[in-house]
Amino acid sequence: MRTIGLLGGMSWESTADYYREINQGIKKALGGLHSAKLVLYSVDFETIEKLQHAGDWKGAEAVLVKAAKRIEAAGADFLLICTNTMHKLADPIEQAICIPLLHIADATAEALLEHGIKSVGLLGTAFTMEQDFYKGRLEQKYGLEVLVPDAPDRKIVHDVIYQELCLGKVVPESRAQYLRIIDALAARGAQAVILGCTEIGLLVKQADSSVMLFDTTLIHAGAAVERAI
Repeated sequence: MRTIGLLGGMSWESTADYYREINQGIKKALGGLHSAKLVLYSVDFETIEKLQHAGDWKGAEAVLVKAAKRIEAAGADFLLICTNTMHKLADPIEQAICIPLLHIADATAEALLEHGIKSVGLLGTAFTMEQDFYKGRLEQKYGLEVLVPDAPDRKIVHDVIYQELCLGKVVPESRAQYLRIIDALAARGAQAVILGCTEIGLLVKQADSSVMLFDTTLIHAGAAVERAI
């Protein structure tokens, strides 16, 4: 079994789900008392969040590159960045280490294509929904059409992530807002919707919506299990 490297803490709420899902996946695959071999480095999200909103991506890069090198030095065979937004820095992180990076957008795109999805909605932080590092990768590398909510709804999605979900708060009214936004994306032609922030799965489950949902935490963790075994 390969050793999985997890660069987490962004936020720890979703990193805990990564740990659980990966270990459950290994147990299901191998049986018995098997569990995952992994190295977890969890950063202080307060530092990262301040750098994000200040636009100091070089500062954030320095923190995450240092953490990724520590994960590699501790014996990981490959690396997961346990957040969608910080894949904005995937390239410099990957260039700074010698082990492979399992990119969350690649794992998600492969799952979408397996289901025959060509047009997909994307929910996430404003950085993920509005910048090109994520949706551009889906469009250019995999030929997917990516739809995002309008500006007022993007603000709702972003604010709920930072002001509620990253703090472990699950608010029913926010779930209703997310479901309305998901339905609006479907009405515009999205065949499915990516839950493109690793905290969104804390709020919205497939049972809540008739629209097909792709939870990036579950997809990324599942891809890690496959790579490990």
